[in-house]
Amino acid sequence: MDRRAFLLSVCNAANLFVPVSLLRAGVEQQPRHIGSRRELFVDDYVIDRLNGAVLRLHSPQQREIVLRFDRPWEGKYSGYVTVLHDPETKRFLAYYRGMPRARHDAATEVTCVATSSDGVCWERPTVGRFEVLGTKDNNVVMARHSVCHNMAPFYDRNPACPADQRFKAIGGTRGGGGLYALASADGLRWRFLSDRPVFTEGAFDSQNVAFWSESEGCYVCYFRVSREGKRWIARTTSEDFLRWSRPVDLGLDGKPRVHFYTNQFAPYPRAPHIYLGLPTRFFPGRRVISQQEARALGTSTDFGDFGRDCTDIVLVSTRGGAELKRSFREAFIRPGLDPRNWTSRANYAARGFLQTGPHELSIYVLHHYAYPSIHLRRYSLRLDGFVSVYAPLAGGELVTKPLRFRGNRLLLNYSTSAAGGLRVELQRADGRPIPGFTLAECAEIIGDRIDAAVRWRSGQRLGQLAGQPVRIRFVLRDADVFSFRFA
Repeated sequence: MDRRAFLLSVCNAANLFVPVSLLRAGVEQQPRHIGSRRELFVDDYVIDRLNGAVLRLHSPQQREIVLRFDRPWEGKYSGYVTVLHDPETKRFLAYYRGMPRARHDAATEVTCVATSSDGVCWERPTVGRFEVLGTKDNNVVMARHSVCHNMAPFYDRNPACPADQRFKAIGGTRGGGGLYALASADGLRWRFLSDRPVFTEGAFDSQNVAFWSESEGCYVCYFRVSREGKRWIARTTSEDFLRWSRPVDLGLDGKPRVHFYTNQFAPYPRAPHIYLGLPTRFFPGRRVISQQEARALGTSTDFGDFGRDCTDIVLVSTRGGAELKRSFREAFIRPGLDPRNWTSRANYAARGFLQTGPHELSIYVLHHYAYPSIHLRRYSLRLDGFVSVYAPLAGGELVTKPLRFRGNRLLLNYSTSAAGGLRVELQRADGRPIPGFTLAECAEIIGDRIDAAVRWRSGQRLGQLAGQPVRIRFVLRDADVFSFRFA
């Protein structure tokens, strides 16, 4: 482990904030080619050093319950939710398993869909394709197959994707032979792309997810494996969604292996080269609710004592390959005050991120698993607002690694107090300030904006530096910077 990784691991173990002073004096760094991509601070990809500033994790705010799983074909064991946006119809879709009885079998489990125009109010469309419990008047899109245990759709952004396959999905279990591939033109009527599983090298007893990676130019699948007695994550890739590569386990990032019950990786829509995951972190045998309290709450015993375990949700990231970044070991979403969220498997983030307002990102979490009150709740976050670089009023700074960019403007997502502010300086790769773009020539930036351009009094055009290796120096006082990009 190098010095940077060691210091980060020590700081992560000690505190929610991650102070870093990691300048590698005398070591030449190869420039990062970022073009006009938006960069977030969920990992240290662009960070060279932080002095007096820290990385700060921002948990989302709890909002309204958007869906109760109270239909006869849904029930208290519903789960494995996927949310996505259909850019053609402008609608949002949520897919989930319906499971009214404690039986994992093709006769019980179904895949359901809900739709929304705003991400807040959801309704169940009548699909009318499968008869379940004596009626076709339902929102079931798949039934009587092992894929219904964990079917996870996505909107295919592959430029070569045929129109009748713009929705794709994977699903299946080891007992069912493995993962099957499915496709749909409208997200409601699904067909199998093969009558046999397309991938068999995993445990799969979880929500396994796939998507088209714009940055890697292939399909990527993240799925459940078991390693050293713990649930973990592996990945495989494919050029055609049918033939998949030899799988690789994700790395540990210098931290202890834990139970990741789900992974929920998805390309972040505003920076699709970064895959963000919201895994449920599972603590078997860690009892919070007493046996007496569990009985009073009506905690399930159908699959064993659900009162003996607890879970929370963490934030992880990767940019591809076997990389896994766990910049924070602290919970991104805690179970909270509700005792029914302190029993087994009670906190499952949905896979996917939806922009539900000009400044708002919505995340969805399934709560009260195995209770009749099971539901899906919305959480909100500012756009890009997962992690910020923060400095107190006393001041602090961040200096990036050398970067090669494309564009004429530098746009920031930032927030300051009325007393605080920030300034920006561009430097040569060796750290020398670039005339016209120095700290002294940057007007202080104050306020709260999602995409605001940095301005220097010199009036020089930023585009003259495009393609050259430059560092960005942020100097902050009681301020957060969430992301930046050149445009």
